[in-house]
Amino acid sequence: MNSTPETDPDHLRYALALSQAPKIGPGVFKAIVAYSGSARAFFTLSKGKAAKIPRVGEKLLEIQKQAESLLRKADELIETCTKKGFQILVSTDPGFPQRLKSLDDGPILLFAQGNGNLNFDRSIGIVGTRSATSYGKTVTRKIVEDLLPYQPVIVSGLAYGIDIEAHRAALQVGLPTVAVMGSPLSQIYPAAHRKTAEQLQETGLLLSEYAPGSTMVPGNFPARNRIIAGLSDALIVVEAAEKGGALITAEIAYSYNREVFAVPGNLQSPFSEGCNQLIRKMKAGIYTGPGDVAEALFWNKPGEESAKKAKLDLNGREEDEILILKLLQEKGESEIDQISHQTEIPLGMLSSKLLSLEFEGIVKSLPGKKFKLLL
Repeated sequence: MNSTPETDPDHLRYALALSQAPKIGPGVFKAIVAYSGSARAFFTLSKGKAAKIPRVGEKLLEIQKQAESLLRKADELIETCTKKGFQILVSTDPGFPQRLKSLDDGPILLFAQGNGNLNFDRSIGIVGTRSATSYGKTVTRKIVEDLLPYQPVIVSGLAYGIDIEAHRAALQVGLPTVAVMGSPLSQIYPAAHRKTAEQLQETGLLLSEYAPGSTMVPGNFPARNRIIAGLSDALIVVEAAEKGGALITAEIAYSYNREVFAVPGNLQSPFSEGCNQLIRKMKAGIYTGPGDVAEALFWNKPGEESAKKAKLDLNGREEDEILILKLLQEKGESEIDQISHQTEIPLGMLSSKLLSLEFEGIVKSLPGKKFKLLL
């Protein structure tokens, strides 16, 4: 019987060895572990059984032959992290962020430093341009202050502009904050934010998927945006140019079915173009205050009883409305095209029905022409 990560004391060594092997990305790693039962079990599989693992070709079987050198590298990495006080989290660990485990492109390895918990109850990602205006910085601080009663963890990327403003605002009001870095933990970037990085570790975390000593390259930063998006229950874009990292993060969050909000801005400001475009394309809702987030995520303030949802009553409803409501009750949320296809209600008529149900407070429209049931 194969040992599970919880019972195998060497699971970290083997998981690190496998994750650091050439040509092993998140998809292949997860396929190997799912088929073998554990990273350690993979190294002991017969060649015939290993060859049957989905997405594992003959070339990857060479990894088994490299077990000794890979384990030696894993031991060195564990020793380095132990000395520096870095925590190592592998996607097979119970403590690995649950929000990231279900993502196809989620990281398989994370390094953390600080005192926070990555499986927090509530989280809000806040991102924006590195060239933040005074308006953007003021709005960022206001957003964090207004979110205080809901006690979320603030997630951002430690970059210049909106990111660092979000971290500092969180520290100012006493909210824990997580900084997802595009560099190894041993190399704070930008160096000008080292003091904030040290301060946030008291109640929060520095987080990176890059091992200590690895080379920092420009591609790291767009890649880390998926972790910011994945860790966030909702993402708020404060200021963003027409192109840039903040828009990448918003697009990723949207693809992950996270709630996305954008702060509308001056039509003549280049740093409002991105936010305005997200709203126009219905990939983000307009952020007007913390109530927008609380309503979308069904949050109540600490100590406040959750509002009881009214029971869905279909009596007296038209046949088309019943079809729509039953479908949304079953699916949770659906795009308008899917609703039309499954209920066989023409789009024009369906749009009218959904608008009517939205006015009644029974249905809510979401970015991306999606709808969900509120009851």
